[in-house]
Amino acid sequence: MKKIKKAHVIMCLFLVSIISCKQEKKVSYTEVDNNQAHVAKIQEYYSLHLSNCIEALEEINKADVVSERLKKYKLARREFKLVEPILAFVDKENYKSVNAPNLLKVEEEDATDIKINKPFGFQVIEELLHEDEVDLVAVKETVYKTVNRLKLIASNNKLYLKTYHVLWLLRNQIARLALVGITGFDSPVLEQSLVEAKINYETLLFMVKTYKDEFSNLKIYTELVNELKEAQKVLKEGEFTSFNRFDFIKDHAHKQLELLANTAEDWKVEFPLTMAFNNNIRSLFSKETFNINFFNDYHQAENIKVGEKIALGKKLFNDTSLSKDGVMSCATCHIKDKAFTDGLTAFSKQTRNTPTLAYAVYQQSFFHDGRAGSLEGQIVGVVENKNEFHTNLENLTKTIEKDSVYVASFTSLYGKVNDFNIRNAIADYIRSLGDFSSKFDKNINKKENTLTASEINGFNLFMGKAKCATCHFPPVFNGTVPPNFSETEVESIGVPNLAEAGLDNDLGVYNVFKTEERKHFFKTATVRNISKTAPYMHNGVYKTLQQVVDFYNKGGGQGLGYNLPNQTLPADKLNLSDKEIQDLIVFMETLTDE
Repeated sequence: MKKIKKAHVIMCLFLVSIISCKQEKKVSYTEVDNNQAHVAKIQEYYSLHLSNCIEALEEINKADVVSERLKKYKLARREFKLVEPILAFVDKENYKSVNAPNLLKVEEEDATDIKINKPFGFQVIEELLHEDEVDLVAVKETVYKTVNRLKLIASNNKLYLKTYHVLWLLRNQIARLALVGITGFDSPVLEQSLVEAKINYETLLFMVKTYKDEFSNLKIYTELVNELKEAQKVLKEGEFTSFNRFDFIKDHAHKQLELLANTAEDWKVEFPLTMAFNNNIRSLFSKETFNINFFNDYHQAENIKVGEKIALGKKLFNDTSLSKDGVMSCATCHIKDKAFTDGLTAFSKQTRNTPTLAYAVYQQSFFHDGRAGSLEGQIVGVVENKNEFHTNLENLTKTIEKDSVYVASFTSLYGKVNDFNIRNAIADYIRSLGDFSSKFDKNINKKENTLTASEINGFNLFMGKAKCATCHFPPVFNGTVPPNFSETEVESIGVPNLAEAGLDNDLGVYNVFKTEERKHFFKTATVRNISKTAPYMHNGVYKTLQQVVDFYNKGGGQGLGYNLPNQTLPADKLNLSDKEIQDLIVFMETLTDE
């Protein structure tokens, strides 16, 4: 059974002000009054544009012709993008609801708690208004539901912001724009991502200017304002398919993060906790970008002897004595030189391709079907699988207890030997795999200048025309959605069987809870180190990246003619040229860790 993910993180923004009251240094009444004045100004801005958004949406249903409805939609969308940075921070779930893709939302906590919700919100309205035959009933129904949700938000929109909240909000939106916003993720038909990103920056500028008197060093303030304006200028001059997203992230998003880190120092902000991003990040593509413990449900606050635990975990990872017959170790199927895969297709004993363990830490679910909620839980599946370790946790523990060296290590690091501590050590080793050392990382961080024009164009295609990044989100290029990283998505793309003679019969996520709408869904894997992880897809049907890109270029399973009613991959052809396909491939090859 899947466990509920990180309840303490879900509630943290609600509780953080309470926590900070106990932990923060004393502040003067003047500081409190200044912050209240700043928040009041932001509250007025937020309420105004939320109201404008609702009013424009309501006008859609009053319009007589589709062109007028579309005009009203664009007005509403502009107002929504002005409130997005604030709404996405203070009310994540409602934000996701009103800006969700036009796909069924399936929530599975356990077999007794399965919710299937029909989508609504801006993306759905946008697609409905662009149908060849516009379904006015569906438009009115979706607009009505979206308006009602926004009215609910507006009736409970009191803002409680401290200075560190403001910095988190700014950081999250900068990351959202760079990693998701400019990809077309939430503008599926109009492809207005660059225009909408420019609108987002209006709100970021407003907030920075509101807090001008917090700056001791006005040079930092001026540099930050000028940089945000420069980003707007670049976005205004851009065109969706040709926009240089590589340069935008390298020269603007990263500069903004650096200035934000400088702002935190200038304001002398004390952060009460750390979310997925570290509080002082200056790059989106670095090992220092992430707080690993956010992705670890079982970490010790003190992080005691982590290096020694990783070393112990590595030893266990390579130890064949842990399996029943003494032949198999974790490393048998997860080979380091193959980026911790084995290079094999699905075969008689194993029905699925071995996934890479590199960057596995940056996920919220494990196995191809996402049935485990942690690395420690995933290891249980391996131990008990009759085609893998074919043993149980009790016997695993007894094996370790017979080895005096292991016993001494566990006693020193954990206090005792038990099955959880064994699994935790192995998991800590796996969490250490992946160091953002690829050629791509070095170039986007300005450590070298070695990318070719084709490789850069490949990244821009990945993030734009080819729409790869709408599922494989940077910086990890997997299905864990930035900037909150609290959800790892599963997708249905229609992978063929090994004979390429029809849809593969593996039902994927469906097998976990037997939810009909989850048939043929699988977790979105990372593209990092993809040059080493062939064959591709959950069954290993494709041997080359050329075959993979060709599959997507044709529109996935539906594009191949398969009956797949819940396919999440758009069935439209991408119309990539041969050169564009090769550019995509050479880019993906730059993601190999060095």
